Amino acid sequence: MTATGARREGLWIVGRRIEHPEAIALAIVLAGLVVYGWFAPPFWLAVAIAAQLAIGGIGAVWVIGPVRSRFGFARYATFPVAAVSLTLLGKMLTPTAQLVGAPVAGLLLFAVLWSEVRLPEGRAPRLSIDLMLVGIVFAAAAGIAATFPTASWPPAVLLVVVAAAVPALRAAELRGRYGVEAVGQAALHLLAIAQLGASLALLHLPGVVGSAVLALGFHAWAGAAEALDGGAPSRAVAIEFGSLALLGLLGPA
Repeated sequence: MTATGARREGLWIVGRRIEHPEAIALAIVLAGLVVYGWFAPPFWLAVAIAAQLAIGGIGAVWVIGPVRSRFGFARYATFPVAAVSLTLLGKMLTPTAQLVGAPVAGLLLFAVLWSEVRLPEGRAPRLSIDLMLVGIVFAAAAGIAATFPTASWPPAVLLVVVAAAVPALRAAELRGRYGVEAVGQAALHLLAIAQLGASLALLHLPGVVGSAVLALGFHAWAGAAEALDGGAPSRAVAIEFGSLALLGLLGPA
């Protein structure tokens, strides 16, 4: 066997041992669009975001596989929404941070897609998905706050609510709620986020502090809803998760 033939056979063996190589390719493509969006002017930024939603959505269906209602529908949208959030977050980074963040963006996108692929098989911890949803909300909120002026239209809070729609629906599905019930819980979740976001906008918190508190509020609401679904006393839930939200607000002060 020639050296070229041995090399091809080695690559073929490695390719067979890699699970879902298409997930790696898709994460690289989306990461490239994310990095392009960091440096693109507004028009081409919108084009890059549209491409991320289209390619990421279709690619997620290709990688994750056919729809299974017991695992939810929002998991197909988590991956492209994560790419959009990273694009918005990267606009506020320094050039040096953007250089370091390019490979990190690819790894994070692969982690999101990989976790959604493995979760139905019981091979990915539920906590990893929960933390990713919180991270998506934080990145979207921080990026929107840095990209859009305070007096812009539509208001930044409304854009944050739109960006958090998929994470809220996915959080409801992870709690075992599907269909109309999941949409209803997601709507209540978004209403709470909108109220918190409007309050934070009046405080004029520095930097990404407001975005961090908003993401903490997203996590607290989801945790409280899950605790109530599990039969926990409402008073205990209010004390525990209310204290968590209060600490988040008092921390910046």
